[in-house]
Amino acid sequence: MLLMSQYCQVALESGVVVDDGRTVVVEGLRVCPTERGHGVAGVIQRFADSYLKKLYPSIKVKRLTRGDDPGPEKLSKFRLLARRAVVSLSGEAESFDGFISALKAKLMLEEGAGGPASKHLSLETEEQLRAILLDPDISSRLQLPGGAIIQDWQPLQPIEGNLAVLKRQNLTWFAGGGLVDKPAFLSFYTPPYPVPYGGRAVRLNIDMFGTDQGLARGALVAILERVRAELRGIVMMHVYLHGSLWESLREFCQTDSGVQQWRNNWEQLLLERDL
Repeated sequence: MLLMSQYCQVALESGVVVDDGRTVVVEGLRVCPTERGHGVAGVIQRFADSYLKKLYPSIKVKRLTRGDDPGPEKLSKFRLLARRAVVSLSGEAESFDGFISALKAKLMLEEGAGGPASKHLSLETEEQLRAILLDPDISSRLQLPGGAIIQDWQPLQPIEGNLAVLKRQNLTWFAGGGLVDKPAFLSFYTPPYPVPYGGRAVRLNIDMFGTDQGLARGALVAILERVRAELRGIVMMHVYLHGSLWESLREFCQTDSGVQQWRNNWEQLLLERDL
């Protein structure tokens, strides 16, 4: 949804309808710097909400994720469904060879060769993924935030209608612990994409679901080994995970490889309100 004033773009809100038409997920809201503080964001949001309700009468709720705490006044307009912790690391792509080796050595020391944490199966077929995501107890077993699979910043209920949305993102999935179709841990990464940082940076987003510390460490190693060939220039890496795992994974990632934490403990908030 684009808001114009005197032939100039002043605001933009984008979203996607998911959950079999019951939910609209806000993908982004931007207001021209010169127009901020004048209520423009509220205008475009109200118009977009009204327009979407007419276009999709089945929509019941609006969901969004935020990387900052909006404060009690703004939070009062939403239901806070979940919080996820974020471990943020950065380094030159060439440093990731040493980083991965150091993490593998730590994992070997903690678990031994062939330990459960090192066994993460790459999900190569749609049938494998479908069986896991459509399992009725996935939300409680993996403690999904707000009952959703959050891909980067997009929360999706694990239902049949959302599988096509996830497929379009070209994600690489891993499962660890437990049975193949009932894993104790699930993770994936989104293909690295360029970001405007120093002119040669890429962003790598990793999403993890589950609460086992050892499996979280093993998942990180498995993902980094798979994605290493896609990394170029400066790598800005964000790992989104259950809050109980933040300290453990942060400590695990402390090495002398040149890959360092670049943002302190912060959270991703999942918010919802009725439409």
